[in-house]
Amino acid sequence: MINEIVIAGFGGQGVLSMGKILAYSGLMEDKEVCWLPSYGPEQRGGTANVTVIVSDERISSPVLNTYDVVVVLNQQSLDKFESKVKPGGILMYDTYGIHKKPTRTDITVYPIDATEATIEMNNSKTFNMIVLGALLHVRPMVTIESVLKALKKTLPERHHHLIPLNEQALNKGASLIK
Repeated sequence: MINEIVIAGFGGQGVLSMGKILAYSGLMEDKEVCWLPSYGPEQRGGTANVTVIVSDERISSPVLNTYDVVVVLNQQSLDKFESKVKPGGILMYDTYGIHKKPTRTDITVYPIDATEATIEMNNSKTFNMIVLGALLHVRPMVTIESVLKALKKTLPERHHHLIPLNEQALNKGASLIK
């Protein structure tokens, strides 16, 4: 099965890291993967998005015009990517700061309160793992165990003590799906 995904938001929300960890998790499961980041020159606050493809079969092209799954973390990204969800696809969005909700009826829409959950966890660095946990609950393309292995491989060793917190964030994200 092929999963063509775009994750979009502001720089600093962990968009690129989330995509990288998702792609790395696919590699850990011996799947075909593609990770294609796109961001402006700003380090924080500029827009960023990442295309991730996780597939059981060969990937023909990393360049996509439409997606099976779109995850957006701000209004600007929702405005840009809502129309790019394939009919029958999934749109997931963080409710914080969204003043114009999605209007399409040919897709499944999952609003999640990821920012609120981050505040409940009392750690802003868990935001992207909360979102990833929600995504994997809806579309389990890789296992949580693979994500934890990917975190261990991609995080510097000095941050490995945060892996249990990231696991809690993944589980918190999964619990946000209604």
